[in-house]
Amino acid sequence: MISKEILEIKKQFTPENCSITRMRGCYVDHEKNRKWETGRSFLTLPEEEAFKYFEIFKQTLTGTLGKKLINMEFPLSQEEPGGTQEFLYRLRDSKLEDEALIDEFYNKIIDNFEFEENYYIILIHAVYDVPGRTSDGIEMFDASDNIYEYILCSICPVKLSKAGLSYDVDQNSIIGRTRDWVVDAPVKGFLFPAFNDRTADIHQALYFTKKPEELQPKLIEELLGSDIPLSAENQKVTFNEIISTTLAEECDFEMVRCIHDNLQEMMEENKEEPEPLELDKFDMRRLLEQSGASSEKLEKVEAVFEETAGEKRRLMAANIAETKKFSIKTPDVLIKVSPDRADLIQTRMIDDQKCLVIAINDHVAVNGVDIDFGGTEE
Repeated sequence: MISKEILEIKKQFTPENCSITRMRGCYVDHEKNRKWETGRSFLTLPEEEAFKYFEIFKQTLTGTLGKKLINMEFPLSQEEPGGTQEFLYRLRDSKLEDEALIDEFYNKIIDNFEFEENYYIILIHAVYDVPGRTSDGIEMFDASDNIYEYILCSICPVKLSKAGLSYDVDQNSIIGRTRDWVVDAPVKGFLFPAFNDRTADIHQALYFTKKPEELQPKLIEELLGSDIPLSAENQKVTFNEIISTTLAEECDFEMVRCIHDNLQEMMEENKEEPEPLELDKFDMRRLLEQSGASSEKLEKVEAVFEETAGEKRRLMAANIAETKKFSIKTPDVLIKVSPDRADLIQTRMIDDQKCLVIAINDHVAVNGVDIDFGGTEE
């Protein structure tokens, strides 16, 4: 899925557009005991309560693609009877009315979700009548193209509210506030099937994680059966390892700065495209070639990429590029520069010592204090 398609589904979570037919819920304590379950038509919820659920569903589809929202493809084996995709397909088609399937679904999460607090599993079924569009993108609500039937799962922590004082109207006094259990924003979730090209794609699902570094592989394996993706941070580590291993002695300051600049340029060229930029082994070779790597090193890059990341792995540019800073770190010094001004730093030999030289303008501040370099000789 791309951002535009995700946004289209998020827009359904309003009173005017709501297409949710049924909701199931299960409250689980920190010892993995089911404490309460519910199953009802979503449209029977009180308006204020429905708004709270809408917010949870929107949050389950909120985040940067490749970090908090990850497109996952089902292996062919999972589409056979007994596979994860086949199970979710039956769950969706049951419209959440098959108690045995619901029970099995809850067990999959409870047995594999690593969480030390109480939490609330929310599962909804919805049917979206996808409106047609003219050639210039205007929606025609009286000309439906297809029906998108889906399920969305949100897993939300349930935390005890903080102790405090409050004003009691009846007693006209300040008293200790009653502490209760509050449903927090979701930390995990998924959408099945994916909504690709404005239609259902039963071969993919969209996975949500509030913390990109906590993917919960066991949960992914049990619910989706997909290959465990590299987290955003691990993608950056993998990218750096590929560069270091491939370039070896050629991996100097100027080379790394050039790679940084060229990667930024590739992202700029791709910013108008609907899908975020991803780099496979061939893109990595092209990046190093543009950055001046020797032919000898270029012959190694594809093999190093396969060995380090995987033959079919792609690295998302937004995860591996430093878009907010260009940093240089030594054991004693840390230098941070605006990404588009990495050219301000150069390497030079001064008195037989390797040095980093920073070009400065008329304004320099040290610990917030402006200092004057006007009278300093070179």
